[in-house]
Amino acid sequence: MSKIKKGDIVARKSYGKDIIFVVKNIIQTKKEKIAILKGMVDRIEADSYIDDLEIVDKQMVNEKLETLHHKMNHKIIQTKENRGESEYKIGILTPSYRNKEKIITGKILHLDGDKKYSQKSYYYYKKLGLNAVVRNIPEYRQPRVVYSLLKAYHPDILVITGHDGMIKRGTDYHNIYNYRNSKYFIQTVKEARRYDQERDTHLVIFARCLSKLF
Repeated sequence: MSKIKKGDIVARKSYGKDIIFVVKNIIQTKKEKIAILKGMVDRIEADSYIDDLEIVDKQMVNEKLETLHHKMNHKIIQTKENRGESEYKIGILTPSYRNKEKIITGKILHLDGDKKYSQKSYYYYKKLGLNAVVRNIPEYRQPRVVYSLLKAYHPDILVITGHDGMIKRGTDYHNIYNYRNSKYFIQTVKEARRYDQERDTHLVIFARCLSKLF
């Protein structure tokens, strides 16, 4: 078995290799080494004993990511094609040569705890022609900065995302303190709601916490 190191692409044998991870860090405990993992496609963080990990072939990973990319682009094309009959039509522009629809989607502020996902989000927003500001903010810092960012950008929609995963295995799934970052998402939503109430902006918020939307 190859020696697992930081940056390797791996899967957990005990979970049937269901999720592909990148090794974010390796921690030496008194008994053995523990790997801190970050999902490549799934938004999850986890830890694992080194012995339970297996390095994944990079070609297979690239094929999976390419398939995901094609699916996303297909959805974007479908969305653009369906806009002609979309409920988002709010008015008509009438140049002399033809009629055109005017679509307003609102301004989006998206906070994401992962740099690569931030870049992907920005890419897909632009592909869809949406007015979006994407900021790469670690999950633990999001509650501290969200109010000032809302004041700076005045968005209509706030999206809060990042990686999450359980700290304690096999324990209470409904306790947010058993998760790495759920508490930060909740705190960020509370700060955003405080801004919303003070400014009376009717902000729409999407936040990932315990796999639910707030």
